[in-house]
Amino acid sequence: MERPEWDEYFMQITQLVASRSTCMRRQVGALLVKEKNIMATGYNGVPSGITHCDVTGCLREQLNVPSGERHELCRGLHAEQNAIIQAAKHGSSIVGSTLYCTDSPCIICSKMLINAGVVEVIFGRGYPDSLSLEMLAEAGIKFRQHSGEDSK
Repeated sequence: MERPEWDEYFMQITQLVASRSTCMRRQVGALLVKEKNIMATGYNGVPSGITHCDVTGCLREQLNVPSGERHELCRGLHAEQNAIIQAAKHGSSIVGSTLYCTDSPCIICSKMLINAGVVEVIFGRGYPDSLSLEMLAEAGIKFRQHSGEDSK
């Protein structure tokens, strides 16, 4: 497969991974891919062993926190964070990898991706956080929005 077909393939997998999300507001899936191999996956939701938000209620909704703001006011982790954690937990180096994600990363995730050695970010939907993309660009990380049918 050429690059566009691989991109479509990996973006479809992000949708499947996102279906495991326990977030009540937005289901996000992420893959870390290196040399066409999936190194780690992640979806957004609370840490292992913690009560899910469908039981406790969404803290961000209770506090009226708009999307893209006050990331610390959430019980969950982002999909990108969980993918990085999964790679570390299993001893997989993600230096030189590409992140495929259903959504553009927030600023916190962008900083983590920069320090983790990710070299490219391909995402579906946009996210209201322009600083995150500015920092990726400054760090020399290529990024682009996937134009496939499933990314809308």
